[in-house]
Amino acid sequence: MDRKNLPQRLLLSFSILVAISSRTAGAFKSTSAFVENVIYANKIAIFSKSYCPYSLRAKNVFKRLSEEPYVVELDLRDDGSEIQNVLLDLVGRRTVPQVFVHGKHVGGSDDTLEALANGKLQKLLDKNQ
Repeated sequence: MDRKNLPQRLLLSFSILVAISSRTAGAFKSTSAFVENVIYANKIAIFSKSYCPYSLRAKNVFKRLSEEPYVVELDLRDDGSEIQNVLLDLVGRRTVPQVFVHGKHVGGSDDTLEALANGKLQKLLDKNQ
């Protein structure tokens, strides 16, 4: 190994890592902004996967209530994995579905069904009408 060029190689490697992490951080920031915009700009927001039976079950809850959620199908987006990482940071889960009503996190499919059964979901939906 040529030790004379080692500091230059280390500096170059460090510069590349900084550039990559800056781009990644920027992408995370814009993905995070997208997720927060979806959550707070829509009465109902569902982060879903089109093939997931649990996602379908959660979406059907709102269909039965004649409510139309804003649905983000993560498997149909190039940034779906990044969105799941943002959800992990926001709510502690990267699983789907993740349901939000008036900006409040309801949870996944089971949580949504439980909120429907105990009346909490209707209260959330009626809030800010």
